Amino acid sequence: MDNVLEGVERQIRLAGHNRMAMLLFSVQDGGARCALNVFKVREVLRCPPITPLLGQNAHVAGSVDYRGKTIPAIDLALALGLPALAGSAQAHMVVTEFSRSIQAFIVGAVDRIVHVDVATVEPPREGMVGPRINATTRVDGALVMIVDVEQILSDVSGVTLALSPTLHGAASQAGHGRRGLLIVDDSSVARRNMEEIAKRLGLPYTLAQDGAQALEILRSVAGGDGEGLPSLVISDIEMPRLDGYALTRAIREDPALARLRVLLHSSLSGGFNAETVASVGADRFVAKFNPDILAKAILDLLPAPD
Repeated sequence: MDNVLEGVERQIRLAGHNRMAMLLFSVQDGGARCALNVFKVREVLRCPPITPLLGQNAHVAGSVDYRGKTIPAIDLALALGLPALAGSAQAHMVVTEFSRSIQAFIVGAVDRIVHVDVATVEPPREGMVGPRINATTRVDGALVMIVDVEQILSDVSGVTLALSPTLHGAASQAGHGRRGLLIVDDSSVARRNMEEIAKRLGLPYTLAQDGAQALEILRSVAGGDGEGLPSLVISDIEMPRLDGYALTRAIREDPALARLRVLLHSSLSGGFNAETVASVGADRFVAKFNPDILAKAILDLLPAPD
């Protein structure tokens, strides 16, 4: 499947231009097409033999050997409430790396990489798709559902957020309690995690589901007396309508918002992120998801109390 990923380097150059590169695939014969962010993908392979594991989440088909490492293989069809794909002649394995973790997702037929304008990517309509789809778009006129793999990984792992006791209440104790955070992320599990960190630090917060909604909130507040502007904007990078890079650039280009501090927080990491973070004017990049590292970055970036 090397030809499927030949365009990754070219897609990387689109970062920062409000474009999204996606790997298209199916999860059942003749079914709707799904997609995930290509920057999360390490490799696409024919599905190898899977070793069943006892006591695992029902969506974990087992483990596979990947370049000398044993990694979990999650049956994406099962996670989306469909019949299992493991063992199917069409099954492929998409090896992903995000949130400081490597895992494989079993999918059906793999199509190709496409890139779309993020403005055409929309949050799903309520009741239209399940909770593990966090956005939709159209490719060649057909609906494509973008899978929330962060939510699936969180559900499968069952890991709960743990913040060091020394950080509890640290922001409010330092006098940062009046102005809070604007948390921007299209993933519901990411929003919940950051919301919990804000609570434990003792900071008020506002939530936005994508960059466009966040920019609307900021401009609405700035249009008044500006007193309600947050101390810090924490934004995901890959989002519908307006991505984190474009949001940061819009903030820097708006005189009423330009002084806001911006922390970009993504499940992706790597040199292209660091370079683009600097080019759009963000104050810092933190890879998801280590609660203590994120909390310390928040405390470091908060301006001095009034």
